Amino acid sequence: MTDRRIPTAPLGEHGPEVGVQGLGCMGMSFAYGPRDADASRATLERALELGVTLFDTADAYGAGENERFLSPFFKAHRDDLVIATKFALSIPPEDPTRRVIRNDAPYIREAVEASLRRLDVDVIDLYYMHRRDVSVPIEDTVGVMAELVREGKVKQLGLSEVTAAELRAAHGVHPIAAVQSEWSLFSRDIEAQVVPAARELGVTLVPYSPLGRGFLTGSFADAATDLTDGDFRRRQPRYHGANAAANAVLLEPIREVAEAHSVTPAQIALGWVQQQSRVHGLPVVPIPGTCKPGRVEENAAATAVELTAQDMALLEPIAGKVAGDRYADMSFASAGRE
Repeated sequence: MTDRRIPTAPLGEHGPEVGVQGLGCMGMSFAYGPRDADASRATLERALELGVTLFDTADAYGAGENERFLSPFFKAHRDDLVIATKFALSIPPEDPTRRVIRNDAPYIREAVEASLRRLDVDVIDLYYMHRRDVSVPIEDTVGVMAELVREGKVKQLGLSEVTAAELRAAHGVHPIAAVQSEWSLFSRDIEAQVVPAARELGVTLVPYSPLGRGFLTGSFADAATDLTDGDFRRRQPRYHGANAAANAVLLEPIREVAEAHSVTPAQIALGWVQQQSRVHGLPVVPIPGTCKPGRVEENAAATAVELTAQDMALLEPIAGKVAGDRYADMSFASAGRE
């Protein structure tokens, strides 16, 4: 693997330049089965060496465990990276398996103070609303977030899984630097309205799960049989049973293009997401997650993949044929409200 540092992209109209690919850190503490702390720490260091500077976490990942795990790495490299974390998925004390969406002012203020303590930093570089509570006007939620900026606790604001209308309403209260939504060869619903709105407003798109939670890489074929009991993907409709079998067939053009370029299917899937920046005319900074240094090298190398018009045409039909929703409850996603 090369040690070539990846290019950069702006984080919003007034934010810093970050590596054109970030790192999703959720799996280092939560959701994807057994964890290896030493390998995760090595992955963080390797990512930074390759020019990955946007590191993504959330207070809900392991009930704060992920923020605490990342804190020593962030402190050691504070001036060289951008910390992104999120609020909104409250965990009821009586049932740690549940997530309750909260966007109210008291909760936001409680959440930001808790994240600052766990991360052991004075300011959060990019603070996201993780999910939308439709009972609270988004203008009120972003108004509180804007107060955090004025108080010096947060530098920039982000939103996750919002509609185009919600993004515009939020941006009218305070500039939004980034929108984080699922975007991949399997998930393209945001292209209809959210992406054009982000382009219009100067907002950077931060795609999560750009590798289809690993399915696009071929790392598993059926979550119900191939993944451990605690793995979050076992609860996602498109990754098990008849849906998984149907979706596995859709990987063939990805493998065909990968073979033509002498790269891996993962690099084609990521290269496609990276190339959406040129297709749609806005900054795109995907945050593939991994806990392995070798995988972060493979992912970073995908920033150099150049897909031809013929490649793009071959990959174009995939999303329209995917079986199964992204979530069992699509109210957690913007597509359920758009």
